[in-house]
Amino acid sequence: MKSESSVEPPKSAPARLVDGPYAILRNREFLLYLIARFIASLGQQMLTVAVGWEIYERTHSPLALGLVGLTQMIPMVLGTLPSGHVADNYNRKQIILWMNLVIALASLGLTFISASRLDVFWIYFCLFLAGTARTFLWPASAAFMPQLVSRENFARAVTWNTGAFHLSSVLGPALGGALIALTHSAAFVFAINAAATLICLALILPVRYRAVALTREKMTVASLIAGFRFVFNTKVILGTITLDMFAVLLGGAAALLPVYAKDILRVGPTGLGLLQAGLPMGSLLTAFILAHRPPLEKAGRALLWSVAAFGLATIGFGLSTSFWFSFLMLFVCGAVDNVSVVVRHTLVQLLTPDEKRGRVSAVNSLFIGTSNELGGFESGSVAYLFGPVFSVVSGGIGTILVVIAVAMIWPEIRKYGRLEGQA
Repeated sequence: MKSESSVEPPKSAPARLVDGPYAILRNREFLLYLIARFIASLGQQMLTVAVGWEIYERTHSPLALGLVGLTQMIPMVLGTLPSGHVADNYNRKQIILWMNLVIALASLGLTFISASRLDVFWIYFCLFLAGTARTFLWPASAAFMPQLVSRENFARAVTWNTGAFHLSSVLGPALGGALIALTHSAAFVFAINAAATLICLALILPVRYRAVALTREKMTVASLIAGFRFVFNTKVILGTITLDMFAVLLGGAAALLPVYAKDILRVGPTGLGLLQAGLPMGSLLTAFILAHRPPLEKAGRALLWSVAAFGLATIGFGLSTSFWFSFLMLFVCGAVDNVSVVVRHTLVQLLTPDEKRGRVSAVNSLFIGTSNELGGFESGSVAYLFGPVFSVVSGGIGTILVVIAVAMIWPEIRKYGRLEGQA
């Protein structure tokens, strides 16, 4: 692969943020990256609805839904250490391009499997393949973004990036649910995701970025665990990641949305799409507010309160039998969750030296990604044993208890002040 030090820095990237929340969009490289991520995420969100609906429609098993998360978690566990090493030692842009290509191929496989009504096993196989590609994509992508914008602009870039993700998450589930309702098949949705991923790849191709001088390291045990060592030695990062990890693990209501849509709220695939859009709609509102407000002066306390509110809203959703109240609770979950996302991602990237960003981002992806997928498996398993309501409500209670524990174990988080780099 081509060394990153041979690539010209983007001429359009401003040294400092011009006043105003939209000024960063004048950075051509970041704008291309933002649009590419939005399109890819839009297709992925549509695919998520299609996978959940097809598997539950064909198996009628909450446990089968939980296995979706487990299937995508396994490659994260196996690939985290090498993916971080690769992101820090090879061209990050090339990694992003190749992994998007693999994801597109996996989506084409899902299209054929769905249209041909092949065994559900092959759906899990394609999900495993795509999960492996995302394991290498995430740390490379996270470490790549600081090469597109200056340190002063980075928190604003994170806000826009999360905002674009949540906008796609609002539109994607609704579109996916509507297309399934119209076509009575998930195959068309899988094909759309393949096309969206290829468009993302085409938009990333012309992106220029700041050169980073790479010193190639051999893949040794010490090199592989450098990211873990840095995280465990940086208390603010460790506490923040731990908080988010357990909140996602225990608050896995999203994995049971097909059950709620079909058996509890009885709203069908269109209602499922709307429910899945509730979380990102709340997150999108928060991203808009953060982009227009002054810097977070008490970021640590905001983080803790937002995760506690997430737990309370999860309990409200679990107990609800009203579609619109359920939607409102999911909206609140998304709104408060985005505070956690912006604070965590900004701290991880700004407090980490560039030569370790790939490995630390891989650790972050492992903590959050596996807890997300394992949370889906945990929710499905508990729902299988005790019912979906018990699963969701107990997860919300557990989230609140985790907030209390983290605030006591890592007082540095409670005391953390201004979110550096946010303009």
